[in-house]
Amino acid sequence: MRAERRANVERSATTRGALISVARELFTEKGYVDVGTEEIVRQARVTRGALYHHFSDKRDLFRAVHEQVEEDMVGAISEAVAGIEDPVELLIAATRRFLDLCTDPNWTRIPLIDAPSVLGWTEWRAADMRYGLGLATVTLTAAMDSGALRKAPVRPLAHLLLAAMGEAGLMIAQADDPEAERAEVEPTLVELIQGLRA
Repeated sequence: MRAERRANVERSATTRGALISVARELFTEKGYVDVGTEEIVRQARVTRGALYHHFSDKRDLFRAVHEQVEEDMVGAISEAVAGIEDPVELLIAATRRFLDLCTDPNWTRIPLIDAPSVLGWTEWRAADMRYGLGLATVTLTAAMDSGALRKAPVRPLAHLLLAAMGEAGLMIAQADDPEAERAEVEPTLVELIQGLRA
């Protein structure tokens, strides 16, 4: 009985994972509006019933995809800053990695372009705060505690830094030449961070 239950749980996780993976690819390629659930289930090789067993609707599936993209972005940024000890350099490296990701629609279409309208501003903002704000708050706090940055209220500073990065991300994601836009945006953001040094 336990083996059967385990097999069912594994099958369920595999089906859910397939739906998220296919939906992520399609939402990135076409945008949320231009992807139908029929296309998702066909490419995931599952039934409509399986889709609605795991997700209440397409928007609920998009929410799961968005969460995965946010987690992956934080993971990619954390990987890029691993081993950097200087808190300000760590902040700059994290910013640069975020800007790198913003040149690739695989990273920007879902969280920056579609999520605000699909999920609504409040829900999108909550997810953004859960991931980006958490990372910014921890990094800024460590930098201030080490004496590398001037002491300041962390919460508003983290919000403002995140807003600047989000706007830079949108500028890059929507530019005709994302690489050129990234090259133009980076020095200003780095200068902003450097200006916080103690």
